[in-house]
Amino acid sequence: MNAVITGVGAYVPEYRLTNEELSRMVDTNDEWIMTRVGIKERRILKGKNENGGDLGASDMAVLAIKDLVKKTGLNLDEVDLLVCTTVTPDAPVPSTAAIIGGKLEMHKALSFDVNGACSGFLYGLDLVSQYIKAGSKKKAILVSTEKMSSIVDYTDRTTCVLFGDAATAVLVEPTEENVGVLDSDLHTDGFGREWLKIPAGGSVMPASHETVDGHKHFIYQEGKQVFRYAVTYMADATVDVMKRNNLKAEDIAWLVPHQANLRIISATAERMELPAEKVMINIERYGNTTSATIPLCLYEWEKQLKKGDNLILAAFGAGFTWGAMYIKWGY
Repeated sequence: MNAVITGVGAYVPEYRLTNEELSRMVDTNDEWIMTRVGIKERRILKGKNENGGDLGASDMAVLAIKDLVKKTGLNLDEVDLLVCTTVTPDAPVPSTAAIIGGKLEMHKALSFDVNGACSGFLYGLDLVSQYIKAGSKKKAILVSTEKMSSIVDYTDRTTCVLFGDAATAVLVEPTEENVGVLDSDLHTDGFGREWLKIPAGGSVMPASHETVDGHKHFIYQEGKQVFRYAVTYMADATVDVMKRNNLKAEDIAWLVPHQANLRIISATAERMELPAEKVMINIERYGNTTSATIPLCLYEWEKQLKKGDNLILAAFGAGFTWGAMYIKWGY
């Protein structure tokens, strides 16, 4: 028994935050942003919910799942597992997965959140696959939803240019064919915990006037340190997975990398000896949507994928978290 992705849905907000608009907010410009990270614009979630509050991660997730249902004909009553990957939950409690399930009246699904930062989709897909392979779950939805604009400091030009909002949903089911999730190489090492983080809002530094005034509820990043390890570790994981499965560059149909920085993506492809035309890249239009970047690529390239295509998925994120996954496309 194996676990295979059988459908992909997505939602991206309509509002486009362009480099030109950002240049009116902070000291930056299009050339500076494009040269360093390769981002032209990013989507931002705006609007209010029915109670007058801001729209959140769960609202985007619901729309992504509805898109998945429309495309696949899925009956949500048959879904017995709902895993949500996010670093921007609606609230600390309850889980965003529980909120999503409640809004969609998914009363039978075991639901919980996973925080793997930018590697969240890989962590979530590996976890969901284990439930499927064990036979305890038959239909699972892995939803990755990130309202990064809610934790970005738009006075900090080093981080505000990077992130955007998006949500994706993939359906994972059992199969006896030689397709689906075939191998994964996932890692966590907390040595990098101080270089990419949100300082306040947890039990160590609860919210206060001081933390709010000090902008401590936003993403803090030491870019040089993160870039250094991301380039090395993400590429190492992809090469290790290829070696372990006797895969050469010509065997790979697509590299599906986390969309954090164009230079990191290029470095990973070079280590794999893959030509640019085999690399999925949409960072220019969406920026870094954290755990949603990899499935958003799958969503956009879905019509180009063929059953049996060998894909390598790779990511690096806060923690540090990183890894690579080998999947054989199932439809």
